[in-house]
Amino acid sequence: MSTLFKIESVTAGYEEKVVLREITMAVEENDFIGIIGPNGGGKTTLLKVILGLLKPLSGRVDYSPGDLRLSQIGYMPQVAQGDLLFPVTVEDVVLSGLMHGKGASGRMGRKERQHAREVMDDLGLTLLARQALNELSGGQLQRVYLARAVSGSPRLLLLDEPATFVDSSFEADFYDKLRLLNSRMTIMMVSHDVGTISTWVKSFACVNGSLFYHPHSKITDDDLRLYGCPIQLVTHGDVPHIVLHKHN
Repeated sequence: MSTLFKIESVTAGYEEKVVLREITMAVEENDFIGIIGPNGGGKTTLLKVILGLLKPLSGRVDYSPGDLRLSQIGYMPQVAQGDLLFPVTVEDVVLSGLMHGKGASGRMGRKERQHAREVMDDLGLTLLARQALNELSGGQLQRVYLARAVSGSPRLLLLDEPATFVDSSFEADFYDKLRLLNSRMTIMMVSHDVGTISTWVKSFACVNGSLFYHPHSKITDDDLRLYGCPIQLVTHGDVPHIVLHKHN
């Protein structure tokens, strides 16, 4: 794999409160990274720095190794933004992911609408294209926002707790779709559910003020202790679960 971008000695925070300190990491093309760690550890802050939404206090994100542009980054935030009472359809939301570079008019032509239909088809949303958002289940809604994030054909996809509102019947299908997307893009996904995502991701990054990269999907309690990540893996039968401990 070749390097897509690098995070170089980044320190970041809000109103003089440092959340991340001296973060360094090289992200490879077509990696699928599970970002884990306690609440307040800096996971979402890391995504904002990569997106260019938060300027580091020091250090930088170097996009040059893979010639990555900010317009080539797709983002699915932790909480879907937008008023669900607003009369907007699934197709409208997916098309909104193609607005970049369209100027003030944001006018969509036949080509853009055809592309949006292809994205919806890939994610099993074709039959819901004319549905209003407030008529969808949590799992369907998350797939819609995933479709919006990937509609611009990003090279890097950032996901912040994407399965929060996905029930168990949708979960495996949701992650399977992410695995298919990973064949053509790099994915970085914040999640608390280490036990579940270890089946799908290729590597882990533990973010707890600092960052430790684990280049494999198999991660143990010993690894987590070594990385200063206050998470304990608990196994029930063959299914791993996690316990998040308070970190000091």
